[in-house]
Amino acid sequence: TAEIARSAGFTVMGIDRRDFNHGGTRRKGEEYFSGRVDFLVCLTQDALLTEPGAMAALLAAFDDSCIGAAFGRQLPAADATPVAEHARAFNYPARSRTVGPEDRNVLGFKACFLSNSFAAYRLSALAAVGGFPDNVILGEDTTVTARMLLAGRSIRYECQACVYHSHNYGFADEFKRYFDTGVFHARSPWLMEAFGGASGEGMRFVMSELHFLSARSPRSIPAAVLRTVLKLLGYRLGRLERWLPWGLKHRMSMFKAYWSHAPQCSAGNPKP
Repeated sequence: TAEIARSAGFTVMGIDRRDFNHGGTRRKGEEYFSGRVDFLVCLTQDALLTEPGAMAALLAAFDDSCIGAAFGRQLPAADATPVAEHARAFNYPARSRTVGPEDRNVLGFKACFLSNSFAAYRLSALAAVGGFPDNVILGEDTTVTARMLLAGRSIRYECQACVYHSHNYGFADEFKRYFDTGVFHARSPWLMEAFGGASGEGMRFVMSELHFLSARSPRSIPAAVLRTVLKLLGYRLGRLERWLPWGLKHRMSMFKAYWSHAPQCSAGNPKP
């Protein structure tokens, strides 16, 4: 893929798997383009544009000078399971919207939702809030979005800009992903303080999923219930990670490379 990109005239920056970090790697891109362009687009390798104009549709959001970041709609891939299909339908509806600083009182934690699988940032607004965090287990997009909202910027969800992107996670992966999410929330207490917890949104997701599956794939409901239990267990353990030994956290995590460079956060150490 790298060679194909180079042959097409792109500049390719190689990053060793051991050095990858959800925030730190994107910060490299931010720093590389600083002063060269006005907008930075993030697109993961497994997100496929539905049409050539999808990126232009995303960037059109910045015609509004108040917009600091924008993200597009993610549609389920052709091989998506009913569970994965619902997750995309729930989080990426067929209706665009702009979220401003005042909306966090109504939307709570959902206000700072944004996915870097297909997103764009106004570089000046990104720099104004300190840019991407150097070292996070995940949630670099949530971190930046929250900071922008607190700084008075608005965030745009543009449903006309679409990619095919979904994950058919196994049970163990669901547990690990939510463990990492719990770690992220435990290490970012200011997010909870500023936007509130995510428990209400989680319950709404579960009820929506059960309703969706009852109509589309009833046989998937028992597995979906088990997934919900594993997600909750993983998240709770992640929130308690400061009391867990490093080896156990490493085994329960999806992003294992993080723990080789993670700041200390245990019962005997303050949160970073």
